[in-house]
Parts: sequence; structure tokens; C-alpha cells
Amino acid sequence: MESGTRRAWIARLRPRGGVGAAGPRGIVERVGAGPVGWAVELSSEVVRRIVDEVPALGGSPAAVEALRRGNEATTLRALSTLAEGAAAVPPADGAALESIRGFVHRAVPLEQVLRGVRIGHAATTEAFLRACAELVDPAVAVDEVTAISRELFACVDDLADTMIRTYLAEHEVWSTSAAAARADVVRSLLGGAEVDVGEASRVLGYDLRRTHQAVVVWSDPPSGGSSLQAAAIEVLRAGGATTTLAIPVASGRLWAWGSGTHRTGSASGVAEVLSRHRVHAAFGTPVDGVAGFRRSHREAERAEGVERLRRTAGRAPRHATTYADVAAIALLATDLDAAGEFVRRELGGLAARTAPMEALRTTLYHYLDAERSLVDVARRLHVARGTVTYRVNRAQEVLGHDLQSRRFTLHTALALAEELGDAVLAD
Repeated sequence: MESGTRRAWIARLRPRGGVGAAGPRGIVERVGAGPVGWAVELSSEVVRRIVDEVPALGGSPAAVEALRRGNEATTLRALSTLAEGAAAVPPADGAALESIRGFVHRAVPLEQVLRGVRIGHAATTEAFLRACAELVDPAVAVDEVTAISRELFACVDDLADTMIRTYLAEHEVWSTSAAAARADVVRSLLGGAEVDVGEASRVLGYDLRRTHQAVVVWSDPPSGGSSLQAAAIEVLRAGGATTTLAIPVASGRLWAWGSGTHRTGSASGVAEVLSRHRVHAAFGTPVDGVAGFRRSHREAERAEGVERLRRTAGRAPRHATTYADVAAIALLATDLDAAGEFVRRELGGLAARTAPMEALRTTLYHYLDAERSLVDVARRLHVARGTVTYRVNRAQEVLGHDLQSRRFTLHTALALAEELGDAVLAD
């Protein structure tokens, strides 16, 4: 039996990619990078299944991320239980329980939360049993399958009990708070319900009849709500807001609106504020009235979605994303599979995930964006004009046609590749 685990087959678990994914240092040291990588990979698959079957547990990129953190903590706890024994496993950590508090704040019913727990338990148990059957000596497989089934059931039963108690305690506090009343009004407004605008404005302490700019503020990993709120208010006021409304919606995520003159603030100034608070923000455009309150928020969420897609694709994080800057990408990426097919079809060999092709794509994108100004592109990319000329000519060779024949579709495909990277490029 290998050091660190009471079950030798656990130590032989590996993710399909063959490289252990990152995980908490403590469990990696105790159980091994391979098994931890396998469990992290499994958790991602299970989360996709949970969201497919219980959509209310997703609903936004941030909600899915919170669910992923919680489920990953639960899966690693199950792995640790099987590897080290229940007595060696600490109580459920904050990530698993914080996602439960987030469900309360988003008004997700307890029965749907428990359904998600059951789906996750079934999928996780199935994966462990399948791995056991593949890795254990057939002579002892039946006994081992019985043992791990019993241990996993006890682990999940204990966790479910803790989750229920956490949900009920948080629900009692939340349902009696003024924050809950404001959140309920905001959710009704965003859902399109008919409301008394004057009464809703009174409850919110915010005039819904004015012009609104929405912002979604989040932190990875989650930080305190006060930091999110301070950042949201500061950037909205920098943009001319005289009154603001902030609604915490989950751990590490907040919705906010500002109304006022809505002057255009310095992009560097906004980024500095967000960087100082260690948060990120996505902005909608200023729009009038209750309809504008809804529309600007939808825009901010779409902008947030683009930024999260960029990060998933390995792009450098941006502290601030405005819908006006990414509206076309947001609309085109609504169906990411179709967007990827479009990019790969239009770019052909330029869609390869290699450094030389990336340099050609980026140069060609800026070349078309700058109306074919070699000087402008050279300044943007900090390269010589001759380099720009070479890359543009080489990109045309790879494409196999001139740039003018399909200029719009080519520029669109390059923009998607520039923003979303691996998410739309060739495997």
C-alpha cells in the first residue's frame, strides 16, 4: 500500500489529461496530486450535470463558479474519506457551506438544493465505483465496492444534514432582514413583474424613475461583501452617480446601480479602484426608468459572461469590462459551440492554438481594425512596421484568399478568437 492512503487503488487515480490538477496543498500532500486531479476533474463534470438537471442552481457564471467551488470541496472530502478514513477528515469547509448560503440569497428552494445534492452524490459515487472496479483485484472487488458505497453514503448523509441546517439558519436570518426585502423587490423588477414604482423606490431607497447604470462586481476567490459594495459605490460615483443601490447576491458577488449624470469616467481610474479593492466589475450602459434598470443589468451580466469566458480560455483578467466594448462578442458567444465552428471555418489554419498563429491572428485583427494602417498597428503592438507587413502577408497565405473578399466575416472571426481564445479555436 502506498504512503498517504489506506487504499492502494486510490493512489493510482489520474485525470484523463494525465496531469494532476491543482488542489488544496494539504490534501495533495496527504493523498497525492494524481488522485486530487482526478477528483477535481470529476467535480467539474458533476457540476455540469447538476446544472443541466437543476438549472436553478446555476443561473449565471458566478453562481456556477460558486457551485463548482462547493462541489469540489465536497468531492475532495469524499476522496479524503476513502483514502484516510472518516476520522481523519475535518468538518465540511467554508466553500461547501458558502454555496448553500448563496442559494438562500438567490431564493433557490431547499428541495432543489437537496435534489442537486442527490444528483451530485449519485454521479460521484458512480465514478468512484467505476474506478474501483477498474483498479482493484477482482478477487476483492465486491467487498471493496460494498465498503466504499457504505463510506460514501455516510459521508454524504453527514454533509447533507450540515447543509440543511446551514440553509435553514441562513434562511431565518435572511428572510427577516431589510436586505432580503430589497433583494425581493429587485428580483421582482428584473423578472418583469408589475410593481408600484413609487413604493418600490421607497423600499429600495433609490429612485427607479431616473437613468440607471448597472454594474456587477465580483471577486475570485470571494471576498467580503463590504469590499464589493465599497468598490461598486466608488466606481459608480466616479462615473457621476449621485445615488446608488447595492444588492449582495452571493458570496463574492454583488449587483449595483447608480443614477445621476453618468459622465464617462477614466478607464484607468476605474481599473485602479477595482484593483485596489481586488475585485472585478462589468458595466451596463445608462438607460432610463424601470425598463432601463432591467436592461442595463442584463447588459452588465452579459459583459460579465464574456469576461468569465475569456478567463476560462486563458486570457489575462481585466478588472473592468463594459458592455459597450464587448456587446458584439456577447451576442456572438451566446451559442459558444456555434461561435467556435464559425471561427474555425473562417480562419482555417489561423485557428490553430500555436504561438505563431496567435501572432498572425492578433496582427491581422488590429490591421483590419485600424483600417489597414501599418503605423497604427505597429504602435498598438509595439513592433516594427516591417513585422506587421510580414505577418499580414503570411496570414493571407494561411487563409488562402485576399482580405477584402470576406472582410466582415473575417474581422468578426478574428475578434472572437482575440477575445475568447481557446474557447473557439481548433483543438
